[in-house]
Amino acid sequence: MPPELPEPALGINFARDGMQEKDWLALVVVHSDAWLLSVAFCFGARFGFDKADRKCLFNMTNDLSTIFEVVTGASKMQFKDKLTVKTHSGRKSKPNLKMPPTNDESEGLDDEEEDEKEHGDTLCGACGENYAQDEFWICCDICKRWFHGNA
Repeated sequence: MPPELPEPALGINFARDGMQEKDWLALVVVHSDAWLLSVAFCFGARFGFDKADRKCLFNMTNDLSTIFEVVTGASKMQFKDKLTVKTHSGRKSKPNLKMPPTNDESEGLDDEEEDEKEHGDTLCGACGENYAQDEFWICCDICKRWFHGNA
């Protein structure tokens, strides 16, 4: 392991003597979650993340289930809660799962109007801000959500 990474001092080194396997595994994954977060923010510090980048990283990690939630099954219970996205205005909305416009709908629109129509309701997956045409955005291939990017 590279010396600049945080040391995973605890975790699988816990003695299982007298512990049920389920309890031991829960203890291991809690420490694994903590280690992964420390590694993420260690890289953030190493690559010079500013306040906005650290906040974005924090929000993106909070959008994902933890290892503990996945292993213990807690993420299944919270899945319904995560379907509702809370925006900065305080109103709740469903995630943006729009289908691309069909050829019939977009025939009469020029490219600029089509882009505005397609991206007008897109929200950033990290901060909830609306898409702006003069900004660089990137789509996550895994979750299909759009995020502010660095050009």
